[in-house]
Amino acid sequence: MSKGKEHAVDVAVQSHALVQVPAHVANDEKLSDVCARWAGGRGARVWDADGAQGRQDLRAWESVVADHTCNPAFVAADLLSQAEHGVDSQVVLVTVDLPQSTIATIEAEVDAQAHALSRVDILRQSIPKSIIVQTKTVEEALAFSNDYAPEHLILHLEQASATVALVENAGSVFVGPYSPESCGDYASGTNHTLPTNGYARQFSGVNTLSFQKHITSQELTSAGLKELGPVVATLADCEGLSAHANAVRIRLRASV
Repeated sequence: MSKGKEHAVDVAVQSHALVQVPAHVANDEKLSDVCARWAGGRGARVWDADGAQGRQDLRAWESVVADHTCNPAFVAADLLSQAEHGVDSQVVLVTVDLPQSTIATIEAEVDAQAHALSRVDILRQSIPKSIIVQTKTVEEALAFSNDYAPEHLILHLEQASATVALVENAGSVFVGPYSPESCGDYASGTNHTLPTNGYARQFSGVNTLSFQKHITSQELTSAGLKELGPVVATLADCEGLSAHANAVRIRLRASV
């Protein structure tokens, strides 16, 4: 039988004010000399330190999926709330059989609301990097979103709750018209440290498992080795690893 044990490890959690770890790495210091594990979100200063090592990605990726039931003002506000993070931010509006008139209304709302916001200069640079994807069905919209793997996915849909079952790749999902991403940042209790740059395809947000590791162990009996040994030795031979095969066969001969 294989057995596993979880162990807590020391970590470096990056915050908007903490740049020491990526700065050390950018200066060619070994990461192992700085921390045991690197986890957390990145603010502007951490972003710049990361950039010294060529690890920059888009700062915040968000998809808003909207159908005919959406409130254009709400949709625009959600898009702007992520586009304001930085000039390299990108947001995507995925529409579901939405009339061009409604899309135009959303675009007009984005423009009107942006001019009243404190970070309008950033928005002038990030909004042109953003896109609108038009689809016919919710399934088609979610297929795109799953491939895009956004950090935040906001569902302005008639059947928003039911649609969550179609989500395969997203850092965090915000369901319905009264679930702005801002609440996830500050108060609703969900994780705020989430994968960007499409990494939601491979990773979840930082959680307790991010600070643990899993160690396996195995013990074979003499009978067990007799059962597995010939197969193991053959596979080792196929890879040209004669010492691997010998470590098995020497035991098999000794147990005869």
